[in-house]
Amino acid sequence: MPNSHPDAGIRIYGSGKPVRLFVAGLHGNEWKDTTELLENIKPPKTGTLALIPVVNCGKYVSTLTSGYYTGPGKKILKAIEELKPEIYLELHSYSSQNLEKLAGKNRLELIGVPAYSILKDGVLLGSVSPWIRRKYFPKEALCLSLELQKGSIESKKFTARMLEILKEIQSRDEFIEFMKKEFPAQAKKAIEDYRQFYGEI
Repeated sequence: MPNSHPDAGIRIYGSGKPVRLFVAGLHGNEWKDTTELLENIKPPKTGTLALIPVVNCGKYVSTLTSGYYTGPGKKILKAIEELKPEIYLELHSYSSQNLEKLAGKNRLELIGVPAYSILKDGVLLGSVSPWIRRKYFPKEALCLSLELQKGSIESKKFTARMLEILKEIQSRDEFIEFMKKEFPAQAKKAIEDYRQFYGEI
């Protein structure tokens, strides 16, 4: 089947804390752009890295609805409940015509969640669905969503570099410091959005 992918299992590298869980191929045909990045990632130097290279390659169901995680994404909840990751990353992809929907200033008013920050080479950074963030993670956890631009080699390369950094990150605070140094404007926006949406960091 052209729209299916066999790599739907979980891989676990390393041991101990911090526990990181990276997932990709969450809906529709996103796996075509994202799965390979997780398949090629090397084990971390410290801690645990759990990978689900393909969550679901069926029809598109938004991760902003609770039905996603109790339906197509239930393997994510199972992994979270078993592993209790301190660092959780969803890897998505988007078409360039949808950039405004994801990173536009009025996303909060239109969709109910803060806009993504544009990092570099079309890669966007945001938080994960409030439904899963609030229900399954303590506030100290680092929960990120990365969106790479479909069909862009530069976007894919930059995402791969970000994954290499994130697989070694030890905590949410370490990632915040990295962002303040490397992407100060985006870090400021992300922190302001998070405080406005969730309260104190």
